[in-house]
Amino acid sequence: MTLDAAGTNVTARAGQNGRAPRCDHLDRLSAVRRGPPACEECLALGWAWTRLVACLTCGWVACSDESPGCHARAHYQETDHPVVTALESEPTWRWCYVHERTV
Repeated sequence: MTLDAAGTNVTARAGQNGRAPRCDHLDRLSAVRRGPPACEECLALGWAWTRLVACLTCGWVACSDESPGCHARAHYQETDHPVVTALESEPTWRWCYVHERTV
């Protein structure tokens, strides 16, 4: 058994074949109603966004890190809501800010 610095069993949470472990933040999500498809902060500033994402904890819609405002990341930093999904993506694309990867 391999333990991390906190004493947690790393082997038990590791993914198969060297893959990253499953994001446990997905287990804490419930269905939410998404806000309107616009970044309100960018609209107020007169900025354009590259991609919109929706918070899977509360439904807040904001611009992604590829956009000048990075308002979705700011929402995560203010609220600790970890997972977002792209509005226009099929199949569903999700990003976890805590793990800094797609989930």
